[in-house]
Amino acid sequence: MAKAQVVKQIKAPADAVWAALSNFSGIKVGGPISSIAYEGEGVGMVRTIGMGGGLVVERLDVHDAVQRKFAYSIINEDCALPFSNYSAAVSIADNGDGTSTVDWTGTFDARGVPEEDAIKVATGIYAGAIKGAQVALEK
Repeated sequence: MAKAQVVKQIKAPADAVWAALSNFSGIKVGGPISSIAYEGEGVGMVRTIGMGGGLVVERLDVHDAVQRKFAYSIINEDCALPFSNYSAAVSIADNGDGTSTVDWTGTFDARGVPEEDAIKVATGIYAGAIKGAQVALEK
């Protein structure tokens, strides 16, 4: 099983970073995302992301606003990304100085590509999402 992790400090309060990252229904069409659909709400909700001619179906497994942690898993075997048995967890810590630390960690089996390539894909997704939140919070 491979592990991908991005830990990044953001110059914003933890509650603001939580609000920016934890909205499981906050993904929009754009960039590599060609479509998005949501079913349900809260823990157990599912989002279906169209990208690269395929789909990524993710389920929200944990959403804890008090601890500022959420977790999700990819539930479709024919995922458009090079992963199987994928799960990820995101935690946001308050550094006490107006900054926060985001820890985004995923575990999975590489599918169709070498493990190091799958890890690069995952860390690129995590870093991109964290950077997107940081940019949004700087506005």
